[in-house]
Amino acid sequence: MTARPQKLIIGQRLRVLRQSLVLTQAQIAAELGVSASYITLIEADQRPASARLLMKLAEVYDLNIAELAPSTDAQLAADFAAALKDPLIGEIPSRAEVEAVLQASPRLAAAFVRLHDRYREALLRPQADDNPMTDRDKVEALAETSRPVDAVRAWFYARRNHVDPLDRAAEALADELGLHRNEPHIALSARLSAHGIAVRILPAPVMGDRLRRHDPARRELLLSELLRQPSRRFQIAVLMGQLEQQPLMERLLEEAALEDPAARSLMRVSLANYFAAALLMPYGRFLSACESARYDVELLSHRFGTSFEQTAHRMSTLQRPEARGIPFFFVRVDRAGNISKRFSAGRFPFSRFGGTCPLWNIHAAFERPDEVHTQVIRMPEGASYFSIARTATRAGGSHGAPAQRLAIGLGCDVAYAPRLVYAEGIDLDRIRPVEIGLNCYLCERPDCAARAHAPINRKLAVNEQERSLAIFRFEEG
Repeated sequence: MTARPQKLIIGQRLRVLRQSLVLTQAQIAAELGVSASYITLIEADQRPASARLLMKLAEVYDLNIAELAPSTDAQLAADFAAALKDPLIGEIPSRAEVEAVLQASPRLAAAFVRLHDRYREALLRPQADDNPMTDRDKVEALAETSRPVDAVRAWFYARRNHVDPLDRAAEALADELGLHRNEPHIALSARLSAHGIAVRILPAPVMGDRLRRHDPARRELLLSELLRQPSRRFQIAVLMGQLEQQPLMERLLEEAALEDPAARSLMRVSLANYFAAALLMPYGRFLSACESARYDVELLSHRFGTSFEQTAHRMSTLQRPEARGIPFFFVRVDRAGNISKRFSAGRFPFSRFGGTCPLWNIHAAFERPDEVHTQVIRMPEGASYFSIARTATRAGGSHGAPAQRLAIGLGCDVAYAPRLVYAEGIDLDRIRPVEIGLNCYLCERPDCAARAHAPINRKLAVNEQERSLAIFRFEEG
């Protein structure tokens, strides 16, 4: 059995685009190489748009395809649907009704999600405060709404994981330092010396559990010997960002309007890390290399002297308006499926709590470490993505204390897959996507053998006379 190419209803989006360009249906049809009647049918939502037409739109009008497909913000759709599944809501609206709200009033849906978050936090906080171990699910829900990391993630997500002023400042400094022709570690260390700061590599027993420490009094940057060379360069670049781009970072921080002191501190760290990656992989040169190497993460890691994780993460930031790369999503998980890092230049719907779907091959990466795994996945709302996964080993590692191994996931809308080296030899029109969900709490796919429990809005259906592959079955409807 083969999967049909994905088609989407984009009538309203196409009509808005055409009107903003001051084009008639006949004119836009001519530029896209299709008939005017076809455009008329698409705008009337009587004909879906194929992935081929979406790619043509992106090419002709220099668009990010994620602006057209899916037609709604997938993250907002996932959050809205999850909030509606609260038992207190009562009868759950149909998928068509939910989609209608998202299409007509996305701001109203976003306001509902924020209101539900605040309600859930107010409801659960007293219970968590009394005994934070009484109900793990409630603690997770509370943490997701209150943790500073959530606020910082939201800020980056709203900007498609691209911070343009910081990116341009890093690119200018990379040119000034000549990082494309000089050995980066030497050039970066020399720049720190100009600030009167020396870099010292210290033994692990001296540094303890710290990998980096800036000592302003002694004017030293202390790095652990456990850091590999790419990480040493990265940490030097982080400090340079903190020293040379503090005014810009503070302006961005004020614009973010984060009230939580911990969130503000985390924001500063995140901006410094962003600057470091942009300095080691300056935008124009890195994007050009990505296109020529067809986004081969391992090859680009060698070319820029960066780690697999640093390179993959940087790929998810290439959304400069006049020179966009592929809008990737990036995720990092541990063996238990816990997400420790997630970013998206597109609109991949990450779960607001819980782990990841066990059918996603990011988990299989642990079975064959250091090997790139590919997979085409399809979410419940119908959007398909091309995903790669590979393990990465964190800093550290000694006898009795092995370094932690994590899995790195990188993916994009399947329409972009032909531009990736990882899609060579894969017939994307014939391959059958793996149907996955956000996680078991929110996924309503029936008869899933990998399911860990029933969805939160469904009751268990127990048949004492049968045993099936799916451990948990639930009432549908």
